[in-house]
Amino acid sequence: MIKLIRGGVYYTEGAILKENVAFMVESKKQKAIKGTIAHSVLHSHNSGSDTDLKIKFDSLVSHDITYVGIIQTAKASGLKKFPVPYTLTNCHNSLCAVGGTVNEDDHVFGLSAAKKYGGNFVPPNLAVIHQYVREQEAKCGGMILGSDSHTRYGALGTMAVGEGGGELVKQLLGQPYCVARPQIIAVCLKGKPKKGVGPHDVALELIAATFKKGFLKNKILEFVGSGIKNLSMDFRCGIDVMTTETGCLSTVWETDETCRDFYKTHGREGDFKELHPADPAYYDGAVIIDLSRVEPMIALPFHPSNALTIKEFIQNAGDIIAEAESAGGKLLKDFKFADEIKNGSVTLSQGVIAGCAGGSYENIAEACEILSNAGTGDFSLNVYPQSLPVFKALADGGYISRLLGSGAVVKPAFCGPCFGAGDTPATGRLSIRHVTRNFENREGSKPAEGQLSAVALMDARSIAATAANGGRLTPATEAEYVKKVKKYYFDGEIYKSRVYHGAGKPDENAVLVYGSNITDWPEFAPLAQNILLKAAAVIEDEVTTTDELIPSGETSVYRSNPARLAEFTLSRKVPEYVSRAKEIRAAEEERKKSGTLPENVLQDVGIKIAPDTAYGSFIAAKCTGDGSAREQAASCQKVLGGMANIVTEYATKRYRSNLINWGILPLQCRKYDFKTDDYIYIENVTELIKENCEAIPAKHISGGKVKNIMLEMSPLSDDEKKIILAGCLINYNRNK
Repeated sequence: MIKLIRGGVYYTEGAILKENVAFMVESKKQKAIKGTIAHSVLHSHNSGSDTDLKIKFDSLVSHDITYVGIIQTAKASGLKKFPVPYTLTNCHNSLCAVGGTVNEDDHVFGLSAAKKYGGNFVPPNLAVIHQYVREQEAKCGGMILGSDSHTRYGALGTMAVGEGGGELVKQLLGQPYCVARPQIIAVCLKGKPKKGVGPHDVALELIAATFKKGFLKNKILEFVGSGIKNLSMDFRCGIDVMTTETGCLSTVWETDETCRDFYKTHGREGDFKELHPADPAYYDGAVIIDLSRVEPMIALPFHPSNALTIKEFIQNAGDIIAEAESAGGKLLKDFKFADEIKNGSVTLSQGVIAGCAGGSYENIAEACEILSNAGTGDFSLNVYPQSLPVFKALADGGYISRLLGSGAVVKPAFCGPCFGAGDTPATGRLSIRHVTRNFENREGSKPAEGQLSAVALMDARSIAATAANGGRLTPATEAEYVKKVKKYYFDGEIYKSRVYHGAGKPDENAVLVYGSNITDWPEFAPLAQNILLKAAAVIEDEVTTTDELIPSGETSVYRSNPARLAEFTLSRKVPEYVSRAKEIRAAEEERKKSGTLPENVLQDVGIKIAPDTAYGSFIAAKCTGDGSAREQAASCQKVLGGMANIVTEYATKRYRSNLINWGILPLQCRKYDFKTDDYIYIENVTELIKENCEAIPAKHISGGKVKNIMLEMSPLSDDEKKIILAGCLINYNRNK
């Protein structure tokens, strides 16, 4: 049961009070505003004002899909050494079957970079990125920036933010993370989860209640309340990591003795401190969750917010599946998975428990208890413990052998089931997974090739209950089992033996080792005084994810090769985009040589072109940038000659920041009325940016007709203006 409260609230004596009934004088309110945990953490890392923050993070973290591009960008900008601890993990491109030798080439490059610039390097299959940070690097009151959207360590008292690589580059070059003061929302937990309910159930209900309303978009969630004490650390972390799917910016939780025990278990009790809000503390809104009323949940394709209780789904499976099939039918004709309804029940064939959300010790151990050697039969169950220490603890406790005896397959730490590298379900089958996402272009989907995977999100407990019931969909609250998990013991020797700990120890004589697939960024021109834009893609979907802008899965192996990766841009959404963008880019190259624009379209409608007018492409969409933090969703557009995005709304702050860091104008238009091959002509755009104009006058040419329109651009910081004018972050830093 979840209640949303809009507008100001006070948290006092363990309860939420609306501002209009709290009767606080203004002086008390101002003090209460500074009484949140989030405020104190931000304040201790901020060199800007209270309204415009300039944050310096304590440490950085990236995985092997993102760190090569980040380091290459920083190197091109003058990087000499990592000024803060930077950890490079290898949990995404760690299966050579996905891309041959180029994956391991990236790992070799990563280790050489850690040695040269002074960083940490976690070899493949030791841990998924976020579990390693939980175990080794989170600190109460600290802040961590990661190049993965699920960078969340709030349950451990660490405010963490997932952003595109450009923001990590800035930190590596001593530049701050600039953001307007986010609103802070109290998430008040009360009650105790019933047996069979897990963290994914709580998270999915939270996402379902908030995402589509935009209630938590770009805000900080502060978890408080008496219910926290009833949750283990694995349970808290399982909820916390999924908050990314609400659209929020970051999280932080109250800490207690349970949290202290986590740090003590991992040999880092000195990194613990109690964090509590003042009494009273003021928040910009609230979410109240009664944990005792949460039921086992399932999130149907193609978003975590498409969640409802498993019981509701079973009762109305036919109608609900028909809706999901209709959504899939927009991507792939005749998309079906209704064959999973057999004899009046929903019977499934595959389940996966994996990654930073699902692969925890407690999730797997309790799933094992539910299976209780029942045997999975024809139901395929794949289990990925999220780190080798977790794997070892499960083995020492006898859980691994019991899982194997039940028919489950236990695999190394790997993020593949989250983004489509492995475990792709068969056509017409619905895979149930305790992972972070079930977007339409993930889990092995290739709509252009007639392949669309159907994945539903569920908690590990209900996945195990379903497996034990021969694949018949079953909420774990109906399973008979003893909810007793053996105490977890962490073996830190595993990391001491294999992890390269080089933070703060750069070796300027070390040589970066390049594989054949690792290439430098091309040269990018600064923004011209005037620009002529041609629409290379117009997307009518209500929301466009970064997975659709640049797909995951098999494309991941080219994340170190800008030109090769750019070939996949919008390949599953607008296959013609790349060829159109290339034509426009080639025309711009010819303009640079001849000094004339390649087309007479503007002259035909009576518009005189000003001197110094550059020619580029743009993408038009409604709401874009939901999902992953991947900067390549923006950089690929830039490589193909993209100059702007024109949308009604940006789904996330991080995607807009990615556009800015790659010199792409983040424009908005209230009236969405664009067609492919339309033109937008903007004069004196450089002056408009310098003056921080939020209204951008432009001419829209469509079908031989011209109309004056007003585009919008939200305020830019001084550095952001300079980055766009320079053409990209690399140029900006070179100019400095």
